[in-house]
Amino acid sequence: MIDEFAKDNLHVRLRRDREALLWKLDGLSEYDARRPLTATGTNLLGLVKHMANVEARYFGEVFDRPFPEPLARWEDNDGSDQWAAEDETRDQIFGFCRRAWEHSDATINELPLDTPGHVPWWPQPHHDTNLFAVMVHVLGESNRHAGHADILRERIDGRTGMRAEHERPIDEEARAAYRAKIERVARAAAPVEAH
Repeated sequence: MIDEFAKDNLHVRLRRDREALLWKLDGLSEYDARRPLTATGTNLLGLVKHMANVEARYFGEVFDRPFPEPLARWEDNDGSDQWAAEDETRDQIFGFCRRAWEHSDATINELPLDTPGHVPWWPQPHHDTNLFAVMVHVLGESNRHAGHADILRERIDGRTGMRAEHERPIDEEARAAYRAKIERVARAAAPVEAH
């Protein structure tokens, strides 16, 4: 009973984070969806592509249920799963993402939480694991990247939040006042030589 509750709870949260990640691209131009917004090149469409690859691998090869489409070998990762090439469309990446989710969902639905798995890219002695640990790990990755996406989207146009139904109109004046307040406190707390 507790296993099914835990599995369902983790799965609901994973689905929530997946949708939040896709929502972050809602209404963006191709440029804004793809452009690098950090020094390391992090971008919104790349986060979606990366998480689709993460799910395809973890809920596929780890449980000997390979994703039916070709994926680059994990050990050959060159970072290309973290950005969209010129000839890759948003629709193609979203389609890949949804197919990866379907594959992941089938694995999660069909296997019990204690199903053994093998993660060859994890360091020893952690190669051998189970579905519960992988679900927690992928949910952590999903949370982390949804948070990245939230910050990146805020940098583009100020939109924040997890879902459209929770979004409020942006009050630029209130935001500026709030940010100024935090800046004043940070400066007041810093040593004199930092000013």
